[in-house]
Amino acid sequence: MKAVNTLLVAGSLMLVTGVALADGESVYNSGCAACHATGVAGAPKVGDKDAWAARVTQDPAVLYDHAINGYQGEAGVMPPKGGFMNLSDDDIKLVVDYMVDASK
Repeated sequence: MKAVNTLLVAGSLMLVTGVALADGESVYNSGCAACHATGVAGAPKVGDKDAWAARVTQDPAVLYDHAINGYQGEAGVMPPKGGFMNLSDDDIKLVVDYMVDASK
């Protein structure tokens, strides 16, 4: 019964605040997959270990910066926030972490 009460309280808080905790995979699926699942504009495909090899060894701060502010490299272009300016910096960091973890 305690677990049910906890779920009810958590659900009520989400209704009151209108905030749900995002996770990297959900945010990725909501838009980032359009490029990172297909390789559009040179986007490294999630799960492609070769495409991500050099990226996963970088400091996460570099990857966050490129994803948040945009980046143009030899292989392609990353627009700021992938063109989804409505996403928070924290959302973008969750996506980067998800993609890196899925591509090691």
